[in-house]
Amino acid sequence: MTLKPLGNHIVVQSMKKEAVTASGIIIPDTAEKERPEQGTVVAIGPGKMLESGNRQPIDVKVGEKIVFKKYSPDEVKLGDETFLIVSADDVMAIVE
Repeated sequence: MTLKPLGNHIVVQSMKKEAVTASGIIIPDTAEKERPEQGTVVAIGPGKMLESGNRQPIDVKVGEKIVFKKYSPDEVKLGDETFLIVSADDVMAIVE
């Protein structure tokens, strides 16, 4: 099963952040229970439909790492993996 986003939506796999304390204890990303703000693009939709009937292309490509607004994504679980669906309007930058 795969996710195929519609319109100007982007499917993102969140980046795992594990923090390490000064004494070497690893704190997993689940400890904070905060939504991530970065991820890797897994799939993109065809773009937003404009009034002219044309589609506005999405500025990101599959495989790019992006930064998006913290509370904008919707979480979707597919099998044992969790993905985020973000609107292209909520993407703030591409990480290079």
